[in-house]
Amino acid sequence: MGASAFILSLSVAYLTLFQLPLEAVAETRHYEFNIKMQNVTRLCHTRSIVTVNGKFPGPRVVAREGDRLLIKVTNHVTNNITIHWHGIRQLRSGWADGPAYVTQCPIQTGQSYVYNFTVVGQRGTLFWHAHISWLRATLYGPLIILPKKNVLYPFEKPYKEIPIIFGEWFNTDPEAIISQALQTGGGPNVSDAYTINGLPGPLYNCSAKDTFKLKVKEGKTYLLRVINAALNDELFFSIANHSLTVVDADAIYVKPFQTDTVLITPGQTTNLLLRTKPNSPAAAFLMTARPYVTGPGTFDNSTVAGILEYESSAAASIKKLPLYKPVLPPLNDTAFATNFTNRLRSLASPQFPANVPQKVDRRFFFTVGLGTTPCDRNATCQGPNGTKFAATVSNISFVQPTTALLQAHFSGQSSGVYTADFPFSPLRWFNYTGNPPNNTMVGNGTKLMVLPFNTSVEVVMQDTSILGTESHPLHLHGFNFFVVGKGFGNYDPINDPKSFNLIDPVERNTVGVPAGGWLAIRFLADNPGVWFMHCHLEVHTSWGLKMAWLVLDGKLPNQKLLPPPSDLPKC
Repeated sequence: MGASAFILSLSVAYLTLFQLPLEAVAETRHYEFNIKMQNVTRLCHTRSIVTVNGKFPGPRVVAREGDRLLIKVTNHVTNNITIHWHGIRQLRSGWADGPAYVTQCPIQTGQSYVYNFTVVGQRGTLFWHAHISWLRATLYGPLIILPKKNVLYPFEKPYKEIPIIFGEWFNTDPEAIISQALQTGGGPNVSDAYTINGLPGPLYNCSAKDTFKLKVKEGKTYLLRVINAALNDELFFSIANHSLTVVDADAIYVKPFQTDTVLITPGQTTNLLLRTKPNSPAAAFLMTARPYVTGPGTFDNSTVAGILEYESSAAASIKKLPLYKPVLPPLNDTAFATNFTNRLRSLASPQFPANVPQKVDRRFFFTVGLGTTPCDRNATCQGPNGTKFAATVSNISFVQPTTALLQAHFSGQSSGVYTADFPFSPLRWFNYTGNPPNNTMVGNGTKLMVLPFNTSVEVVMQDTSILGTESHPLHLHGFNFFVVGKGFGNYDPINDPKSFNLIDPVERNTVGVPAGGWLAIRFLADNPGVWFMHCHLEVHTSWGLKMAWLVLDGKLPNQKLLPPPSDLPKC
């Protein structure tokens, strides 16, 4: 080897040893969230709404896999505030998870709290939102996790990436709406419009100017980072005359598949590839979303629309171009919903394996559904037969404590705050999807399910027909889980497990329990802390369809919950 070749080989070795790791070094990213009131006008109604930094929707948070995030939240409004980083696993950092009175007390007026967490082993689209009462109606925004530097997507590199966030607009204060509903026991008033990136679009009165427009070039691939931040509605979404390729669900890569329409529940995110036409069409195209409805209650039966237009056509007046509309499934199209969700499969590749627990240590069977609770004495209630609406997991309606559960556990002062006796299976058995029992009254309590560290868990969640069957998008904090099975009717513990997919099931953090059916998930309880699980239909959460898991510390130092930060809010 000549001297120059030897020097070159040394240079390459040096670069290999030192330069590449330096490029992969994680960053610490700082954000400031100032919670403040802001006047916003939609549908010719101006309201003073709670925002982050005066923006609706709120600011985009961007990180790479492996980065540390320090997000200082300062509360300048009269409401108590918490922020949840939806889908972030929060490994050993449960203090930063955000659900009020579960992992923290709220941030009170004039106070600040720094959410401090590291993104471990995740990349894709998630979102952040308030996690107290109904404040997430206006407090939400995208949380985008890019791959590590020099790591490619397992699909073609997009020309551009666009967040598409669905929300709801209320002409009146959502806090007043849920407060009145809980007081009267009836169902809350529904929203006045759905929104795309905060804008209702041209299909609503007094809203044509408030329309999201996606301007594209021909022959390009766009990555749409789609988020359903709506309070109470699962949504169908489609773009006229364009096909979409699903490549990601809840920040987990999936086997790509094409579809004209997507179903997305509150709390879910998905990445879609949009390939534009090779030649610019002399037309514009509506992108629309409207609800998928399974329950007997009232809902916002309206359609939000944005406009996709090609830049080369934009010179022409949009009014002169033909405007194509997509055909969305019927409101109650459970067949489409089932077929769509059945197509979701983990990539299950060597680089992105599906680590499905093959052996199960603990099995649980939970019912999820509605019920009733007695009306207050000398009051008149608007629920069924003069009662109040309630919702439960295994007939237990969760009672929110006044001390944060994680603080009570960590300090060893759980007495009077919670009990560690959530039932493994329902205390009352009945034909869950047949004729409901005469007694629809629910139990109440703040009960936790305790799991030793590294327990492999299987949970079957069964919808019930009490007050009508309904789809329930269940969100688990602190973990991703694998959806290994689902079906309609009552779960059969003998025969249904035979059809479980343990090879490439979709991995998620939020999933819809089918209306009148059941769903089976598996996860590994490898994250110590207290972790909320609840329906992401906000009305059901308000009525008590929620519970919490307590995962104990492991034996090794890196298997233990970190101590609370000094600025953790106090109750």
